[in-house]
Amino acid sequence: MELPDNRLWTAAEAAYFLGMSVKTLYQWKWLGEGPPVTTVGRSLRYHPGKLRAWVDSNSRAA
Repeated sequence: MELPDNRLWTAAEAAYFLGMSVKTLYQWKWLGEGPPVTTVGRSLRYHPGKLRAWVDSNSRAA
């Protein structure tokens, strides 16, 4: 699956990128953890650049 960089990603697209479930992303949001997220209505949206930066910063710390 090719993910576009010119728009916000859905929770399903972000989960695919991260290799985890959408449920995990919603749990992280509820707990105040995980990558930076924007809420549009009741849906989570992720900025591709911020999500990649979060992955980079967490992979270096591990």
